[in-house]
Amino acid sequence: MILPVVAYGHPVLKRVAEEIEPNYPGLQQLISDMFETMYHSEGVGLAAPQINKSIRLFVIDADPFQETYPEAKGFKKVFINPEIVEHSEETWTFREGCLSLPDMNEEVVRPSKITINYLDENFVEHEEEYDGICARVIQHEYDHLEGKVYVDRVAPMRKMMLKNKLRNISEGNVLVDYKMIFPAKKRR
Repeated sequence: MILPVVAYGHPVLKRVAEEIEPNYPGLQQLISDMFETMYHSEGVGLAAPQINKSIRLFVIDADPFQETYPEAKGFKKVFINPEIVEHSEETWTFREGCLSLPDMNEEVVRPSKITINYLDENFVEHEEEYDGICARVIQHEYDHLEGKVYVDRVAPMRKMMLKNKLRNISEGNVLVDYKMIFPAKKRR
C-alpha cells in the first residue's frame, strides 16, 4: 500500500524516533509498504517519520545511483534501531533532495565514511562500514530518526534564503505526484 509522505514542517519530523521491538504490530507489512511508497515517489530512501511513524526504521534502495556510483548497485536494505557509531573526519559535499521537501535540492556536507550498528528486518544485528553514496543515503535517512532534515545542515544564510520555499512546502503550496500530509495550517 502506498502511504502518504509527511511534508516539511510537520512535528513528527522534529521528534527523535523511538526504538521498536520484534513484535512491533504489522512490521513486515509496514516495511513492504515503505518500499512501495519509496518506489512510487521515486526516492532512494524512506524513514518511518516521513510516513508519520516516529519509530527507528528506514529503508534504502540506492540502485538509481548505480550509473554514477557503481557501489550503489544492489544496495537495498532495511535498518531498524540503527546507531551510527563512528564517522570519518573526511567529508564530501553532495546535492541532496528529500521526499518531505519536494522540488528542492541543496548542497550538504557529510562525513564520507560511517560505521553503523543496526538490526535488519529479521532483527539480526549488523555492524557495517559504508562510504561514498551508500554512507550518504544512510546518513540522510538516519537524520530523520534524529528529528533532522537535510536543510538543518545547510549554512544558516542559505537556509534564510530558502525560507519562502520551506513555507510553501509546509503550507501545501507545492505540486507533487505522490500523496502527502501537510502540517495543519496555523490559525491567525
